[in-house]
Amino acid sequence: MTFVQVIDCKTDQIDALNKVMDTWVEATKGKRTATHAMMGRDRSDSTHLMEIVEFPSYEAAMANSQLPETDRIFREMVALCDEAPSFTDLDVLRDEQLNKSVVSGFFEEVVNKGNTDAMDGMCTADYREHDPSQPSYDAGLAEVKISNREIMEGFHPTATVESLMADGDLVCARFSFKGRHVGPYQGLEATGRDVAGTGHATFRCKGGKMAESWWNVDDLGLMQQLGVVES
Repeated sequence: MTFVQVIDCKTDQIDALNKVMDTWVEATKGKRTATHAMMGRDRSDSTHLMEIVEFPSYEAAMANSQLPETDRIFREMVALCDEAPSFTDLDVLRDEQLNKSVVSGFFEEVVNKGNTDAMDGMCTADYREHDPSQPSYDAGLAEVKISNREIMEGFHPTATVESLMADGDLVCARFSFKGRHVGPYQGLEATGRDVAGTGHATFRCKGGKMAESWWNVDDLGLMQQLGVVES
């Protein structure tokens, strides 16, 4: 079970505290068991700081605390604080990565249902897409909707998300697809051929919407299946 430790402290020596934490990161390289850490400052009290550190388990957190480097850095941290920091130990009961839901929704609503207008609610106004298979590698939302509509009408594809991983504001999707070439696509008239392939896409999310994406699809395999390129 994932374990999270919340460290609550008060200090006006934030720069010095950051240097101490940077020292800890460097000193425990290859040894520490923490998987993620972040520090926040109270908007109503600039001296009130909270650090949130994530571990794979309680046991991993205890192993981390027993490192001599951790003990030394903790004593330096205490010296910078107005009072002794408090610790809250949490067993994680729910860990919802909401960015994954908007990406899943894109594949279901836009790709599988062909509803390209759904992107208006899924993407930020300044959304940018990077796809080497499309006419422009850096396309805005309006342009992306046009190219996606050509794909949906040209192939009536069905996509299956094989895996979905989230890290901060990034979501990476590994997917497969299949369809039939029933309409024009990039100047190529319909061939009636069945197609299938795989791809990866990474999405940067902001405010619960997709703000940017990078695509890599097996375009060579697609062109071979359409008879445009020899196998």
